[in-house]
Amino acid sequence: MSNENKTDLLIVGCGVAGLSAAVTALEKGLSVTVLERSGEADFGGNSRWTEAYMRMKNDSEISDDFEDHFAENIGWNIEPTVLGALSDAYHDWPPTVRAHSLPDPEVISTFADQVPPTIQWLKGLGLRFEPQPIYLLTQNTTRIAAQGGGLGIITRLMEEAVKLGARVLYRTTAVGLVLDDAGQVSGIRTKGPDGRVEILSAKNVVLASGGYQGNPEMMTHYIGEKARHIRPVAPGGHYNKGEGIRMALEIGAAPAGEFGSYHAEPIDPRSRQPEAVVFIYPYGILVNKNAKRFVDEAPGTTDAHYDNITRSIADQPDGISYVIFDAQVEDIPRWTTSIRSEVKPFEAETITDLAAMIDLNPETLNETVECFNAACPAGDDPFSPLQLDGRGVDLDPVKSNWCRPIVKAPFRALPVISSNCFTFGGLKVDPHARVIDQDGKIIPGLYAAGETMGIYHRVYTGSTSVLRGLVFGRQAALHAASATN
Repeated sequence: MSNENKTDLLIVGCGVAGLSAAVTALEKGLSVTVLERSGEADFGGNSRWTEAYMRMKNDSEISDDFEDHFAENIGWNIEPTVLGALSDAYHDWPPTVRAHSLPDPEVISTFADQVPPTIQWLKGLGLRFEPQPIYLLTQNTTRIAAQGGGLGIITRLMEEAVKLGARVLYRTTAVGLVLDDAGQVSGIRTKGPDGRVEILSAKNVVLASGGYQGNPEMMTHYIGEKARHIRPVAPGGHYNKGEGIRMALEIGAAPAGEFGSYHAEPIDPRSRQPEAVVFIYPYGILVNKNAKRFVDEAPGTTDAHYDNITRSIADQPDGISYVIFDAQVEDIPRWTTSIRSEVKPFEAETITDLAAMIDLNPETLNETVECFNAACPAGDDPFSPLQLDGRGVDLDPVKSNWCRPIVKAPFRALPVISSNCFTFGGLKVDPHARVIDQDGKIIPGLYAAGETMGIYHRVYTGSTSVLRGLVFGRQAALHAASATN
C-alpha cells in the first residue's frame, strides 16, 4: 500500500457534513482524504442547493422547540419498555434499545448543545448568520440562515480544507467498506474516474454521502410503488445513491430513522428551478386528477404541516395535484414569495375553462368548488392569512383555516407534485457520530453524519438538516482526532 493511499480520516461526501468533518480534523492535525462522486464544479450534493435555514432564534441560541419537536416525533407505536429504558443511564440500556431506530435522547441533546458552538466555529471561518426572508407565509418557530446559503457554507469549508492540506478525489465513488481481522473499519473500496476499483486505507472513516433520494431502486424498496411519483427537490439529490448507508448495513450497522419516509416539499413539476416550491395551497384547495379534494390544506401553520400534506400528494393518481385559487389571493401580503416557480399559473375567467386547461373534468371540478364555497363560513370572522383564523369547512376532508369562497376571476391553478428533499432512513449513531451495530455495539473506525445518519420519524423537524450535517460531521472528526492522537 503506497503512502498516498493511507490517511488518518477518510471522508465520503463533500456536503456540509463531510466538509465540516474535514476542516475540523485538519485543524486537529489529522491527514484527510475526501471522496466526492461529482466533478469539482458540482460538489456538495444537496448542500449546494439549500438555503440552509436553521432552527435558531439567533446565531447563539437554538429555537425553544428544538428538542421538543424531536421528542414528539421519535417514531410510531414505540413499546413502553423501550421508552422506559431511555430514562436509565445509557450504559444500562439493553442492546435492543441501543440499536433501536428511534433517535436517542443523548444524540438529540448533544445535537442541541453543539449547535451554538458549531455556528461560532463557522463564524470564525468568516461565515455569517442572520434572520432571512422565508417563502413560508406562516411558521411556528424561529429560523436564521447562512449568508450565501448552503453553497456559501461548502465553498468556504472547501477553501479551508484545501488550504489545510485535504486531498480531495472528485468523480470517485465509495463502493464498499474494508475491515481488518479484528472487525475494525480500515478503509474503503473506491471506483475512480477511470472505473478502476482501488482500496484506500484509513484509521477512521466518516460516511457523509447523503441519503438515497437519487436511487430509484432504494426508493422503491423502502418507500414503495409511489416512489415513481417522487423526484429529488434539487439537482444535488441525484448524486445521493445510498451506497454509504447500504455498505454500512452490509457489515451489520443498525438502521435508524424512518426508512419508508422522506422530507417532502410541494413543487411545480413544470419548473426548471431547484426547489420550485408552491406554498400557496393553504389559501385555496388541493384537488387530484379526479378533481376531488383529498387533504386538509390548512390544519395549522404551513411549516408544521407541509411535510405530511406533500407526502399525501404522492399517493394521488399519477402523484399529482392542483392548487385552485382565485384573484382574492392579491389580498395576501407577499403571496408571490410562496411560489418559486418561474412558470406562470394557469389562469381562466371560469372554473370550467380552468378545468379544460389542466385536463380535469369540468363538471366535477365545478362541483368540488361549489361544495367548498357553500361550506365556507358566512359570519363576520375576519380572514387573517398570516395567522391561524379558524375559518374552516366541515367537509370530508375538512379544511381547518383560511377558508373563503373561490369566486373572484381570474381563477388560477398550479400543478403540484411531491419532491424529496432527503430520505429519513439512515444509520444509528451515538453522540460522537460513531455507527452502532445491530447488537448495540460501536463499529470501530466508522462514523456517519448528515443525511447518512438517521434521526427523523413522522414529521421532519424543520430547518435542522444542515445543522445535523455540520454538528455531527464535526463531532465525528473531534472524536476521531481524540482517538488518533
